[in-house]
Amino acid sequence: MPLNSKRSVSRREVLKWGAAGAMGVLGGSLLNPSSWFGKTVKAMDNHELHSALEHQKHAMMAHGYDPGTEKTKGLESAIRALTQFDYGKVSTRVDGRILREYELVATDTEVEIANGIKFPGWAFNGTIPGPTIRCTEGDIVRIKFWNGSMHPHSIHFHGIHPTKMDGIEPVQPGTEFIYEFEAKPAGMHIYHCHIPPLAKHIHKGLYGNFIIDPKKPRQPALELNMVMNGYDLDLDGENEIYTVNGYAFAFQAWPIKVKVGELVRIYLSNLTEFDLINSFHLHANFFKYYEVGADPEARAIYTDTIMQCQGQRGILEMEFKEPGKYMFHAHQSEFAELGWMGFFEAEA
Repeated sequence: MPLNSKRSVSRREVLKWGAAGAMGVLGGSLLNPSSWFGKTVKAMDNHELHSALEHQKHAMMAHGYDPGTEKTKGLESAIRALTQFDYGKVSTRVDGRILREYELVATDTEVEIANGIKFPGWAFNGTIPGPTIRCTEGDIVRIKFWNGSMHPHSIHFHGIHPTKMDGIEPVQPGTEFIYEFEAKPAGMHIYHCHIPPLAKHIHKGLYGNFIIDPKKPRQPALELNMVMNGYDLDLDGENEIYTVNGYAFAFQAWPIKVKVGELVRIYLSNLTEFDLINSFHLHANFFKYYEVGADPEARAIYTDTIMQCQGQRGILEMEFKEPGKYMFHAHQSEFAELGWMGFFEAEA
């Protein structure tokens, strides 16, 4: 169908034209201000034009795209997020209870989401996803939130807490709010901005994992943190790129090293906007899945594939019995082809 037809052209079709074809078309009718592309560029809300024009690598992701192994700033951020947990500044109150203090700052910032592709996001502490906040059930959690963005924001924590700490009231630019509550219940939770339009504030990157450990420690394991998400580069309400920890193909380029026979525990959440579900599939192995993970003694699901809607989360536990590279990815094929793909590399 010709481009001047009344049928709208989705950006997923553009991706699958391939880089050469896409660049050729972009040089022609698509740049007309009245075209679908011209209109979305005009409505980019400060999206840098290079996100749409200068970097066409996203157009090749469905055609054997090679992310390379260069350790870019974005890739390094994704790798750090895998094992970096923020336990806060710890002190003991006069009543003997543990107090954990954290600082989160919302900013408007550009982040690298694939090799050569940048996204003008809204971020907590400069990264998408934001820091992984971690504590133990019963701790007093105090989060000092400074809004350094040009937009009103908030932090909504999943869990049980007073309604005045629920994060539904806006914190205006240039102001501060302190969230304080008892951490409960134990389990795998998340936090995110809750200011309308909610889809925009989440899609732009204001979210992260929030882990409340049970008072009885879980079995020792290699612990990994993963946040599934997507990026809509042209603001058409559909994602062009999908990632774990904010960077496409991060763990394809740099497989996650594990030991044969070692227990591996993954704290997994889905913060993908615009798609109803996301998923995790492991090749050549099975894992135990604990929904939310509040009860470490709960009966797990034993499977190789799980689905999560937005805001859903859980804990995966697995062991690799033999050396080798074990692929993992979203079981929506398009998501995998557009960045949500990686490997575990088990070594004896």
